[in-house]
Amino acid sequence: MKAKREYRIVPNLPATLDPLRDLAGNLIFSWRSETRDLFKRMDPSLWIECGHNPVKLLGEISQERLDELSHDMGFLAQMQEVAEDLRKYLTFPRQVFDEKEAGMRFVPTYFSAEFGLTSCVPIYSGGLGILAGDHLKSASDLNIPLVAVGLLYQEGYFSQYLSADGWQMETYPVNDFSNMPITQMRDASGAPLRVSVNFKERQALINIWRADVGRVPLYLLDTNMEENPEDIRQTTAQLYGGDREMRLRQEIVLGIGGVRALRAMGIVPTVVHMNEGHSAFSALERINMLRKENGLSFDEAREVVQASTVFTTHTPVPAGNDTFDPGLVISYFNEYAKELGINIKVLLGYGRVNPRDEGELFGVTPLALRLSAHANGVSRLHGEVSRAMWRDVWPRNPEEDIPIDYVTNGIHVPTWISRDIAYLFNRYLGPNWNEDPDNEKVWEQVEQIPTTELWRAHVRCREALVGFARRLLAKQLDLRGATIAERQVAYDVLSADALTIGFARRFATYKRATLLFRDPDRLDKIINNPERPVQIILAGKAHPQDNEGKEFIKQIIHLARQDRFRNRIVFLEDYNMRIAHVLLSGADVWLNTPRRPLEACGTSGMKAMANGALNLSVLDGWWDEGYHRDFGWAIGHGEQYQDLNFQDETESRDLYNLLEKQVVPLFYDQEADGIPRGWVAKMRAGLRRLAPVFNAHRMVQDYSDRFYVPCSKRYSQLTDNNMAGAREMTDWRRKMMTNWNDVSVLGVGSTEGQECSVGSEIEVSAKVVLGKLEPADVTVEAYYGRLDHRGEFADRECSALEPKAQADGVWEFTGKVPCQKTGRFGFTVRVTPSHEKQENPFVMGLVCWA
Repeated sequence: MKAKREYRIVPNLPATLDPLRDLAGNLIFSWRSETRDLFKRMDPSLWIECGHNPVKLLGEISQERLDELSHDMGFLAQMQEVAEDLRKYLTFPRQVFDEKEAGMRFVPTYFSAEFGLTSCVPIYSGGLGILAGDHLKSASDLNIPLVAVGLLYQEGYFSQYLSADGWQMETYPVNDFSNMPITQMRDASGAPLRVSVNFKERQALINIWRADVGRVPLYLLDTNMEENPEDIRQTTAQLYGGDREMRLRQEIVLGIGGVRALRAMGIVPTVVHMNEGHSAFSALERINMLRKENGLSFDEAREVVQASTVFTTHTPVPAGNDTFDPGLVISYFNEYAKELGINIKVLLGYGRVNPRDEGELFGVTPLALRLSAHANGVSRLHGEVSRAMWRDVWPRNPEEDIPIDYVTNGIHVPTWISRDIAYLFNRYLGPNWNEDPDNEKVWEQVEQIPTTELWRAHVRCREALVGFARRLLAKQLDLRGATIAERQVAYDVLSADALTIGFARRFATYKRATLLFRDPDRLDKIINNPERPVQIILAGKAHPQDNEGKEFIKQIIHLARQDRFRNRIVFLEDYNMRIAHVLLSGADVWLNTPRRPLEACGTSGMKAMANGALNLSVLDGWWDEGYHRDFGWAIGHGEQYQDLNFQDETESRDLYNLLEKQVVPLFYDQEADGIPRGWVAKMRAGLRRLAPVFNAHRMVQDYSDRFYVPCSKRYSQLTDNNMAGAREMTDWRRKMMTNWNDVSVLGVGSTEGQECSVGSEIEVSAKVVLGKLEPADVTVEAYYGRLDHRGEFADRECSALEPKAQADGVWEFTGKVPCQKTGRFGFTVRVTPSHEKQENPFVMGLVCWA
């Protein structure tokens, strides 16, 4: 029987403790230990029981304890200090990035299907969500006025436990929104603020919640309300749960519902950043709103939206990008396409690599690429992979000119470092190091940390990890009904002094979690060496439908139960941010074994590095650009194989060789005081050279400088004066599309012969037919660079050619190509739409070559 009325009974917070409400309601506690310490002091055991959730703690702590604290002068002084720090942080004036930005509307908005912010807000599954959470935290620290949008899942991602046979099982704990650090948005009358979307002409109501991530508001959307039919209520039930139709519904809520939610709160983005293709429909809804509110055509509205949209792709394999059956899309978008002013076939074409192939599935990645001025992968190598994957979206462009750039991911360092390491940084880098963590000068101060102190801090972290792993393993055994004697065995596993290898990530098969276990006998000799023992701690979840990934977990569990491995290999169940934090800070070596080039970035290695761990990884993702032998090891040399079994065999042998000949000997090369100075030198080199580069402050600053600010400026240009710029741009684009086939390069000339001296210049001329276009409509360039053995460009640069004369409809363009290096070089001439008139000249896909 359901209650007729619902209410909550909570402790009566004394007035002197009122600042605790604001401190509990801001997720800054997830990266500021002073705030966590304050809540832990209130009731240490309850703090742990509440999952480090301050809102839940305030709801469950006894009234007697609150009354005690209200008269505890020491606690009150600590609370006031922390509250004042938060006040100063939130009210610090925002810095203007450059003079041209002054007075410009600047509202960057970040959409993501998941956010990994803290373990007590479980609306994340893995790397994509953790990256999104770190993005918001760094935007907050940098005081960038970012606004974020996501989904609030009633059950979140699954919790993992293992059967007696080691098979992954899933449960879905229900999130209690009333006990989470989020607030429901309400309208002027106090009623819940809601927006709606349509599912096949049925209305789906959406609640809006707010989480404060430091200075950044994160708005979360939820369909679980009684006014919605049961199937609609389930739309935001589970992260990545349900069938394809459920996924389509979630993406409609995130993209279309997210834009409508922002508008309901009076927020008009000047740039939208889509973190993966899940929010691609946000571009369509922005077009829809511009049409309704400003009377624009679809093409005019598209110009505004495309110029002010950024898209980040994270998936280096086609199968990882969401696609939908065209019939399903038609059933949900047929009427919506009419609102947009286009035929449903046109809409379907936007989501296909080949718009004319009616048998192709509808993909949100092609849709996002076509409606974004800027697209990027998340590492240098991933940018290359993405350009190759999606080159057919722009069939006229050579692969190097496919408009997909890269911004290498980074981590929010204050969130991920241990307390011991943070203490060292505060002491030797300065107390404000975390306000400028992408400054190389700051990290040069790592050299000031005494070798003894750096090593002892890391040893304490390893000791904490071993204790944590033992307790967690005992808890796992207890939940499976183990006897007291069996549980006691858990406290004998691992050693606080042994070289500890950490491995934790999604158990997707391409990540090859079993590579280290391919030759158990050889592994036995490595880890059970009595003088140089090694231990391995693993964690991670397989997707509920990924039976191959579950089989990997089962294989590892069975191996770990063998007598020879029982005390040396431990698998920690239900991997989450809390486990990650302890494991990343305590591991000596962080292992990553993806099948190159399928790891888009792999930020866990960055988190380990920031704690002083050394990376042992395949040259993939970030490690492909971050690796140097001074601070880690590379498995292989960046090869890619056709025979995957041969690859696994080869790289597993390389891994064993590295452990036997380099990693283990270096760790145990300890002097009389027990300190491995060669190892610590690598730790120090990694912190000094990698930390200022692979952090989220640098990443967010890159996005802001390269994309957010330029897109916002472009948005203003197109929307000022009653959208005059958008209409003008649409006319120009139509002119280009209509007349481009008349453009041709009749001939190319140069002043030099076959050989040129370094330091000289080649004068280049090109005769170009423009038809009805003018020189101002195009950019004519000398496209030059070093040639490979096939005569193809191995690299290239461009030098603009200027119009000189016109006769009989033929324009002559001239310019110079510098000769700066020796070698085999070449040039050609390229004509593209004007670089001055558009945010990204390659998005239109128009190009004419000599």
